Order: sequence, then C-alpha cells, then structure tokens
Amino acid sequence: MNDQAVCCYRHPDRETGIRCTRCERPICPDCMVSASVGFQCPECAGGGGAGGGTGAGPRATAPRTIAGSVHVADPRLVTKIILAVNAGLWIAVMAGGEGLLSALEMLGRARVVDGGPLEGVAEGQWYRLLSAAFLHQRPEHIALNMISLWWLGPPLEVALGRLRFVVLYVLSALGGSALSYLVAAPNQPSLGASGAIFGLLGATAVLMHRLKYDMRPIIALLVLNLIFTFTWSDIAREAHIGGLVVGAAVAFGMVHAPRGRRALVQWGTAGAALVVIAAMVFVRTQELTGG
Repeated sequence: MNDQAVCCYRHPDRETGIRCTRCERPICPDCMVSASVGFQCPECAGGGGAGGGTGAGPRATAPRTIAGSVHVADPRLVTKIILAVNAGLWIAVMAGGEGLLSALEMLGRARVVDGGPLEGVAEGQWYRLLSAAFLHQRPEHIALNMISLWWLGPPLEVALGRLRFVVLYVLSALGGSALSYLVAAPNQPSLGASGAIFGLLGATAVLMHRLKYDMRPIIALLVLNLIFTFTWSDIAREAHIGGLVVGAAVAFGMVHAPRGRRALVQWGTAGAALVVIAAMVFVRTQELTGG
C-alpha cells in the first residue's frame, strides 16, 4: 500500500478519497452515511453505521454541516422568502410602480427627472445598493433569476445554515452593486438579482470543490454564464463579476474555516468583504461629489 494513501479511520486497510463533512475524518463506502450535503461518518451521523468497527450511540449534539450549521426541517425557508420578496416587488412594479422602480434601482448619481434634484448612491441613497438586487422589470428577467435561485439556493442554505446563507446572499448583492457603482457611468441605472445569483454560483463552485465533487458541470455553467455576460447587451456586467467574486470569497471562508476557529474565520471573512465593499462605495462617492 502507498505510504501516502489516505485510509478509512474505521478500516485502516481501505483507501478512500471521501471525508466526513463534519469531522473531516476519512471514511470508506461502508462507513459513509448520506447527509444533506456530502457524507458523514457513523459517529457524526448519530449511530454505529455499517461495516463493523466501534460504533457510537447518538451524540449529545445534533449533526452539523461542513460550515457548522445544524439541520433544519425546511431547508428552503430563506430561499422561499427571498423569492417571495422579489416576486412581490415585481408585481408592485408591474402594477404601475414606475416611481417605485426609479426610487429603488441602482443609480450612481443623476437627475431622474429633468430639472429635479440629484439622486443616487452618491447623494446618500445607499439603500439602492441592496434594494436594486430585489427589483426586476421584464418577465423573462425575473423568471431566469428566480429559477436560478431555486436551483442554487437550497443546497447552499443546507450547507451554510440560514444565517450564513443570508449573509452570503446579501454580500453578493452588495458586491455586485458596489462594483457597478465604482466602474459604471453614474447615470446608468441597473437592477436585478443577477449579482446575488452569480454570488451563489461562485459559492456553489467553492462548496463542490471542498466536498471533492465533480467540478465539470459547475465550471461549464460558470463559463456559459460568463459568455452571456460579456456578449449579450443590456447586462450589468459589473454586477455579475462583483457578485461572483464576493460570493466565492465569502463561501471559501465559510467552508474552509477550521473547526476550532470556525466562527472567527467565517465572520471575519464576511466582515472583510463588507469592508472592501464599503471602501469601493466611499472611493466612488468621493470621486463623484468631490468630497
């Protein structure tokens, strides 16, 4: 046997490339217990497991996912809420809320009405950085984004936990808006959940790599979406790239955090992402206002 081979902790004679998503010990197929995300060893799953060896009774603490979250009854709750907010605002806009659209869309600095006051993030309307990520105008736009959210959201919500998933989604949305604010023309409005969705896409790639899943499907999907981003017209490219980078970075900190310092690394990564976003907003605001 190769001296460098990794073997199952319960069956030292069996090589394996799979690790428990909770304790990270190597486990062979006979010891793998299917979990919501990946596989767990028999002890972390709460029982003795298959294949013999020394089993353990139910643990005092509930099994946790790779990011340290506990399993919940409804793994789609937050995804459903985000979807409902997007759908509700879209209905409100379709019902004649053009004023609502112009008040909440992403805008750096411009006069929405000829002769009216200057509006936008540079004028202190920072809420636009987030509110724009819940707005849609065309039916096909919201349909595509919500289908993507329904597909990408639940697995991440399960793996990260509800609070971490909310943080990931919000920071991805803010990252997309902040890069748009920094790079795009100040009078160029934009809206849509695409920045946040790209953040979920980047986070999914990070999670799949961490669990040693086949990366080819997610890489193909990423490449395809990036091709659309840079070839289709009327797309906020900056929002897509900003959301993708922030989502991947935050997810990396969440799923690679060592167990002993999990909270420090996870929330430190999220805090660092927020600081970078705030810095971009500050720099651009100073540039536009001459402050």
